[in-house]
Formats: sequence, C-alpha cells, structure tokens
Amino acid sequence: ALDPQGPGISKIVKEHYNPIILKIRNLEKPVIAAVNGVAAGAGANIALACDIVFAGRSASFIQAFSKIGLVPDSGGTYTLPRLLGMQLASALMITGDKLSAEDARSFGMVYRVFEDVQLLEQSVHQATAIAAMPTKAIGLTKRLLNQTYSNTLDLQLNAEHDLQVASASGYDYQEGVKAFLEKRKPVFKGE
Repeated sequence: ALDPQGPGISKIVKEHYNPIILKIRNLEKPVIAAVNGVAAGAGANIALACDIVFAGRSASFIQAFSKIGLVPDSGGTYTLPRLLGMQLASALMITGDKLSAEDARSFGMVYRVFEDVQLLEQSVHQATAIAAMPTKAIGLTKRLLNQTYSNTLDLQLNAEHDLQVASASGYDYQEGVKAFLEKRKPVFKGE
C-alpha cells in the first residue's frame, strides 16, 4: 500500500526516477541491467533505459501503470516505442500485460536470457569482457546512439565522422591495429 505520509508522486518522479534515467543515458559508459524477477512499472523502465539488458529465465516485464490509474514514467513512453514500435508499446502500456523474459528478448527489450542461477555470473562475465574493450570508443558510440533519434541523417553522419576522427587519434585504435597486425590480443586503456 502507498504511504499517504510518503514523499508524494511528484517528488518521487522528479527527484528520483528522472535523475536515474538521465544518469543512465548521459553516462558515457555502458550500463548493464540484470533482471531477476518481476520488473514492473518504473523498475521495468529503468532496466529498459540501460544499454544492455540481461534477464533470468523466470524474469518478467510489466507496464503496470494502467492497472493502478497512472501513466508510465521513468522514460517508458520515450524508450519503449523506440524499442518496440508504437503499436506494441501502446498495447503493453494500455493493457498492462506481463511479458516473459523470452518474449521480451524476442521483442528486442532484452539482449540475452540466462538460466536464473547463471544470471549474475553471466552478467558479470559480460560486463568484465566489455570493460576490457576500447571503452572510450564504446562511450562515444553511446553518445552517437543517444543523438540518433533527434538528428537528421546528415547531422548523424557528421557526428559519426567527428567521433571517428577522435577515436582514430586515440591509443586504443593504435593498439587495436597493432595487435591485429601482430596477431595478438589487444590491451586497451580506454584512451
């Protein structure tokens, strides 16, 4: 039950949920969600704002807002239509139907589904592998992805050019090429 003496919905949305979503999207590092159990309402939308979502087989996702007389928050009306298209996002938000982890994966909301007992281990394994990659370029890729829906094609091509030139001048690019030519595993520094 909601506490009538609690902070109130406006404070929760403006001071808690919205800043979380903005931090996830504006951080030039990949943010990984590992969903185990029911991701409902804001919990689902916070997970979907992340760059990569892993889920345990028994996990589920539900836009539960309509079932209690609320509208989606935590960026749901921004993120979900971009992930699924307007029709499917509308249906899920209006009906409040629950999606299994596998259905969420088949719809493009989840990258991979692992057995529940392997979720944490596999998520950490994937995060560790990503951390060993050229992280500066990954951060710049995230910046480009954040811009893509508001840019025209010309603006996006120019942004890609500029960040490609910036990436090519960094240590990681030089190391990646050198390691490829030397047939060895690169050691990136995130520079």
